[in-house]
Amino acid sequence: MDVQIRLADSASGERLFLPSYGSAQAAGADLRAAVNETLTLEPGERCLIPTGFHMALPQGFEGQVRGRSGLALRHGLYIPNAPGTIDADYRGEVGVILQNGGQDPVRIERGERIAQLVFAPVQQGRFVLCDQLGETPRGAGGFGSTGRR
Repeated sequence: MDVQIRLADSASGERLFLPSYGSAQAAGADLRAAVNETLTLEPGERCLIPTGFHMALPQGFEGQVRGRSGLALRHGLYIPNAPGTIDADYRGEVGVILQNGGQDPVRIERGERIAQLVFAPVQQGRFVLCDQLGETPRGAGGFGSTGRR
């Protein structure tokens, strides 16, 4: 699948890397921070981090912005709305919302890998108003109703 990308120049004039896959079978392409100065996320703080590019997805697909496991494990950084959705008709700069759930400040450097981008097919549903829904064994049970084990 071809994804059209337009890179944005930073104030320093340095170009950024395109999203890239870390291995031959990686599901997610790494997204990098396009910050002009080192950013420090204090514990509990969240920030929208630019990636330095815009993209055009083919119709019928979405981009899912997901966290990187190493950042979550080592630093407590996570994406609070994970996965973040990028719609096929969005043309603004791709941004990543990161939150520091750890106990220490975390520095984000220019070019650092901060998230992953996974593509998925999208099918819109047609909502049909009805008086009753079909019965199931589960019924209205939710929010842990099936137990923990």
